[in-house]
Amino acid sequence: MTDGDAEAALVAKARAGSADAFGRLVHMHQQGLRAFLRRLGPADADDLAQESFVFAWEHIGRFDPARSFRPWLFGIAWRKHREGKRGWLRRLARQGRAVADAASTVAPDPGLKLDLAKAVATLPPEQKAVLLLCLGNEFTHAEAAQALALPLGTVKSHVARGREKLIAALGGPDG
Repeated sequence: MTDGDAEAALVAKARAGSADAFGRLVHMHQQGLRAFLRRLGPADADDLAQESFVFAWEHIGRFDPARSFRPWLFGIAWRKHREGKRGWLRRLARQGRAVADAASTVAPDPGLKLDLAKAVATLPPEQKAVLLLCLGNEFTHAEAAQALALPLGTVKSHVARGREKLIAALGGPDG
């Protein structure tokens, strides 16, 4: 039995109401999901992962078993991340702060010398998410497109352009 077959069997059991099967799905994916969310925004990654798993459990009946579970789960996490970010920006706007001022306060700690993390942080949100899924979590382009609800061509473009930006930021051949 392949990993995909084992996952499909667990999904079928979870859809039938097995909390144990869903717990095994959580165990299979929690490390990768938390790592993805930490790279997007480390402050609330664990909370977002938990919210994503709860949402997935509550909506497992909506999941199309003909598809892969992992992109569906990571798509939930991506949407939760974006919703949280929008909510944060709305709260700042209500407080009368300019979004640009808020963005400048979220700069990475200057004492950290993690050049790659800094370079990734400069990428636009969708491009960052695509690179983190494809390069950091070994998603195929098709899986990332499914998870992020983006066209396949857009995902491929984000990967190519994102790599170029990272190479340039890290002092690559043209940087």
